[in-house]
Amino acid sequence: MRSALSLSEAQPSYNFGGNLGYNGFSKSRKKTNRNIRACKRQQLNYLRRDLKAIDAVVRKHPDEWEKVLTRWELERLGVIRLLVDQQRRMYEMRTNRIEDRIVSLSQPWVRPIVRGKQNAPVEFGAKAGMSDINGFLRIEHLSWDAFNEGTTLQDSVEGYRKAYGHYPDRVLADTIFRNRENLRYCKDHGIHLNGPRMGKPTKDPIIRKQELRQEWLESGERGDIERRFGIAKRCYSLGRVTAKLKHTSEVMIHMSVLTLNLQKRLRLLLRFFFLYFKRLQVAWLVQETLSILDISFIIPKDCSFPLPKLVIISKFIVAISHISPSPECP
Repeated sequence: MRSALSLSEAQPSYNFGGNLGYNGFSKSRKKTNRNIRACKRQQLNYLRRDLKAIDAVVRKHPDEWEKVLTRWELERLGVIRLLVDQQRRMYEMRTNRIEDRIVSLSQPWVRPIVRGKQNAPVEFGAKAGMSDINGFLRIEHLSWDAFNEGTTLQDSVEGYRKAYGHYPDRVLADTIFRNRENLRYCKDHGIHLNGPRMGKPTKDPIIRKQELRQEWLESGERGDIERRFGIAKRCYSLGRVTAKLKHTSEVMIHMSVLTLNLQKRLRLLLRFFFLYFKRLQVAWLVQETLSILDISFIIPKDCSFPLPKLVIISKFIVAISHISPSPECP
């Protein structure tokens, strides 16, 4: 910037001191809270001085500095200013949480999402709420911020009604969806929501056993969407979103789900053709058998045989050894 604006005075830089202080902190084995706060204060002071020098250049050349920096550099400078402001406020309030916290300069829209897992207690990336309708995934809600999944059930059911014209008979959801609002909503619209009912369980052992069996069966059915998640992450790059921009990352997520659904549709289509040609082959085989046995009638297209099943099976077994493959057989 100095050479582009023809500045004669030297601008201060604190890169060496900042790197030296951080390297000394990172190499120390025991990091106490006092050392952590001292390192944070030092790095924030370096950044404050650098931004102060940039502001001095901006005030001195208000009409030229925007022409020197590119659009990417201007956006990155704005992200750095916001990041320094967030870190300063967290330092002063002695906390590690703040709204819309920035954790990446290149992707400032990414937020930390606490998952509570043993290997990855905090995850970064988009959070998607999906539904499984007859084996096909549907993205109901996609956000880069953490959200409560229990608040999206009613919107998902309304989206199903708009797509299919009626409410679903059953909703197999996780336990986080079983709040009072969702239970009341499903009851008002005649929708069965899986899981135990509110209140104390019944004292009747027969009814209690039936309820437990129904919960067990429905939990197994609900596990299908977890399997679909695993397939999408392992085989369709849903767990390896490498795009750098926000909209391209969202496009990759939608394309992974779309490819998974297209593969499901292709398998169903191939199964239909397989069963159709297999049906034609059986019809041709029975027709050849009956012609060898001098039984003259035409098999309808729907393959419904006028002879009793036992008679056809017995005559088919007798004549099957005399039939040779025909090139006209599909």
